[in-house]
Amino acid sequence: MKTRIGILGLGGVGGYFGGLLAKAYFESDAIEIIFIARGETQKAIAQNGLKIITDTKELIVFPSLVSNNPDEIGKLDYLICATKTYDIETSFESIKNCITKNTIILPLYNGVDATERIQILFPENTVLQGCVYIVSMIESPGIIKKIGLYEKLFFGSKNAPVSKLNELQSIFENANIESYLVENIEETVWEKFIFISALASATSYLNQNIGGILNYPENKAVYSSLLNEITAVAFAKGLALPNDIVAQTIIKLEKTPKDATSSMHRDLLAGRNTEVVSLTEYVVKAGLKYGVATPIYQIILDELSRNKA
Repeated sequence: MKTRIGILGLGGVGGYFGGLLAKAYFESDAIEIIFIARGETQKAIAQNGLKIITDTKELIVFPSLVSNNPDEIGKLDYLICATKTYDIETSFESIKNCITKNTIILPLYNGVDATERIQILFPENTVLQGCVYIVSMIESPGIIKKIGLYEKLFFGSKNAPVSKLNELQSIFENANIESYLVENIEETVWEKFIFISALASATSYLNQNIGGILNYPENKAVYSSLLNEITAVAFAKGLALPNDIVAQTIIKLEKTPKDATSSMHRDLLAGRNTEVVSLTEYVVKAGLKYGVATPIYQIILDELSRNKA
């Protein structure tokens, strides 16, 4: 029996890492990679494959199957999901018949509440925690563009079978994915959340890319205030994060391509729905829960909510 891995959400994250898996296991006797897609994306990949463009090369990959039909997709051993956070519930509804109680689910979202939300939908399943660091985006249906060299995937679980975690890590390693199976995964996910939440909120509010945040003192001050607020929330929550997490996060941003921006900022500019609920509002609500003031987050939430309305 082949190990069947579904990729739900073929954006910058799912498309890139799913593409590496499809390349590695093309015509494999042991592993089958299924892209779960619909509309123009499904049509483009079915006809021409998934194209991945990096700074130095291009590659075209073909999954074992690309479909949005649960009867075609069949039962899955692993499901890697990377849609937008606002699509979690609706995207799972369409493929719930592909998920058995033995399906291991790995969420790779920008927020920190995905595992909890998916566990509510599938209480019997093992739902891991995970996050990635990468600058990648959809250039057009079936084409993913990745900027820069930085690409890391972290995952783990406190209660998943060790054999399954090791199997998944082996699957990633054999696909040349820089992946890390980590013990303190909640802290790792929150470190990423601190990075992406402050960046998404700042770039969207200030209408600036990363260079525009770092190169102008007034913009960097807004960004630094956001980092301090979200870090205070994380410490109040009881997470064991490094004491210099703010400085570490700024260094991380300085290593990111200066002409890049957050996916939330790109969505805002394009007039699409944004992840403001998961990336900005969540921090404000968590601050209220733990008694931590988040005034800059509140100002940005109010402004972005007005724009949305």
